[in-house]
Amino acid sequence: MRGPGLDKLRSLAEVVYEPWIEQQPLKLYDGPKLAERLAAEQADIVVVEGDFVSGPVFELPLVALAATRGDPNNIDVAGATAAGIPVLRTPGRNADAVAELAVCLLLAVARRVLPADADVRELQVFRDGTIPYQRFRGPEIAGRTAALIGYGAVARSLEWRLRGLGMQVTTYDPYVEGAGRDMRAAVEAADVVSLHATATPETVGFFGAEQFGWLRPGSIFLNTARAKLADMDALVAALESGRLAGAGLDHFEGEQLPAGHPLLGMSNVVLTPHIGGATLETEARGAQMVADDIERLLAGGTPVHIVNPEVLGRQK
Repeated sequence: MRGPGLDKLRSLAEVVYEPWIEQQPLKLYDGPKLAERLAAEQADIVVVEGDFVSGPVFELPLVALAATRGDPNNIDVAGATAAGIPVLRTPGRNADAVAELAVCLLLAVARRVLPADADVRELQVFRDGTIPYQRFRGPEIAGRTAALIGYGAVARSLEWRLRGLGMQVTTYDPYVEGAGRDMRAAVEAADVVSLHATATPETVGFFGAEQFGWLRPGSIFLNTARAKLADMDALVAALESGRLAGAGLDHFEGEQLPAGHPLLGMSNVVLTPHIGGATLETEARGAQMVADDIERLLAGGTPVHIVNPEVLGRQK
């Protein structure tokens, strides 16, 4: 957390600030350890990002819980609700950051930036007697079509960026008004397919071998959401067959690929380690959203981003 939002929090309450991201080795509390720390600090309000909030935490006389993430799945919301504790979240705080990384991955894949960079560093500009123009010709993205699968905050932030680069954009999301309702039609019409769905029991693995078969030959696949949305074996097969020209991925199950995974050896695949939201602005935006909602709550109002508004009439 940083910026004016953190300053506002300090004006509303005495703040004990322990940024988990600066801990080496990384330290994340579980429910019992967090409850112990909160009791020692005599905390009334708790703001977390990666720590797990459950069990004994709900026995404390808390005014509010907040998660600086869009989906507070590290908080036992049912437990908090049973205890009458409001749970706040920060939807869309990292939308611009993730959208920018998606553009970065798209351009890096299309223009083969990483292997070109490697040739320069390895003093192999004229590798195997060729010139770079022979090895690194790629498509311009202007005039191409992108399909955004899932039409939440990130996809909407990405859409205007892609249109600004001269691309046509189609969408698919059965739950968002204004989005397309035919995923196959969107994918078949696209040169670039980018996943932005939330990971739910319904969407885990929903982009599999059949869906990769809908892709145009020579298309590019992006996933800056969650790895579990796509069948990785089907993705590898589409790349190995040449149907896909390349892929850009920002998340993996367990946060990293296992040694020897086929994707690690593919020069037409750009891999980043879940850094889509890793910007200073994301931290500032999340802090501001939390601070504004805590201010509303303390003033007797209704927070904008409350997960369980039903508790407001029965707080401790």
